[in-house]
Amino acid sequence: MARFDATVKDLVEIAPIDWPVLAGLSPPGATLIDADISTVTAVADKVIRLRGNPDSLFHMEVQAGPDASVPRRAHLYNTLFHDRHELEVLSVVVLLRREANLKSLTGVYERRFPGKEPYLRFHYQVIRVWELSPEQLLAGGLGTLPLAPISNVTEADLPGVIERMKQRLSVRQVREQAPRLWTATYVLMGLKYQQPLINQLLKGVEVMEESSTYQYIVAKGRAEGKTEGAREEAKKFLLVLGEDRFGPPNKAARAELEKIQDLGRLEELGRRLLQVESWQELLEAERTKPRSSRGRRKKT
Repeated sequence: MARFDATVKDLVEIAPIDWPVLAGLSPPGATLIDADISTVTAVADKVIRLRGNPDSLFHMEVQAGPDASVPRRAHLYNTLFHDRHELEVLSVVVLLRREANLKSLTGVYERRFPGKEPYLRFHYQVIRVWELSPEQLLAGGLGTLPLAPISNVTEADLPGVIERMKQRLSVRQVREQAPRLWTATYVLMGLKYQQPLINQLLKGVEVMEESSTYQYIVAKGRAEGKTEGAREEAKKFLLVLGEDRFGPPNKAARAELEKIQDLGRLEELGRRLLQVESWQELLEAERTKPRSSRGRRKKT
């Protein structure tokens, strides 16, 4: 999910103030600050300093997938940023899709001993993008505009949403930022829609071709597709030769084989196939092989 997190971080850099506004705030100004916390190894997603009387901090965590540690981490970062900057901190969790919406994300993080009242109660805000009004996003800031296609819209609504985005991003004032915004739109739409539909809807967006990030993503996607195909062929190869040699694998052996995603490891199993006498022996040798050498290819 790193691609989606990085995409939102880029949007925050384009227009930091748009994200506090999405959370219902109206600061007179906003600037990004360093999100690194020297006392711990982790780094929060984004932290924005809100101008006001007094100033405060807006800390945002972005989630595209389920993670039960989010409330705990939000509390940790909130406390550390308050200690470092001596400013009040509002923590907001942005959920990009329904799969990230765990029951534990209630907006309140509590710690207590059994049978006792909570000794800690921390409040944070949760924004569920699929519940947001597309009208709010289409009329809002540029930094949150790419969320519109994955907001509370159906596939039937999408052409109209994309058309309104084209109108807004075609004006001269935002021409420089348009490639980054369309690239972000392309990436985020992948959370909700199939690739052929995305390609069809964004086909007429010429400025995307100017984006080096978009070109990299497309090239990477093609490479990943080729790797996935090679993986599937390697698994078929193992199953065909393995069945000829050992007979059909049982459910456990088949499931273990399906879990292997590293192409190098699959190729190594293929080489070892003629040296063992059963599926169990083949997979047992794989399980006991040192992790550092798994999938390592010989240099030629």
